[in-house]
Amino acid sequence: MLLFCPACGNVLVAEEGARCHRFACTTCPYVRNVTRKVTNRRYPKLKEVDDVLGGATAWENVDSTAEPCPKCGHPRAYFMQLQTRSADEPMTTFYKCCSARCGHRWRD
Repeated sequence: MLLFCPACGNVLVAEEGARCHRFACTTCPYVRNVTRKVTNRRYPKLKEVDDVLGGATAWENVDSTAEPCPKCGHPRAYFMQLQTRSADEPMTTFYKCCSARCGHRWRD
């Protein structure tokens, strides 16, 4: 919370005096004593995060290939390719382990 000086418009700074706290202007003699507890909390509303890979339905109709899983060693993995960088860069390949118990995801 910022308070501004009504005389010159500069931002008031918080000062701790001998018996009280106050807001004071650094360019003019304006002083405002703090008479009550000043609290103000505002939490920003967070944006929803989009799933880049399309969510759970993105893996429904994909092909599998002979790519071993680095976590469990299963010999096959589902894969899909997406263009995540500029057009002159190669596509990124995303893998998901075919084992129902593992389901590990990685990219190449």
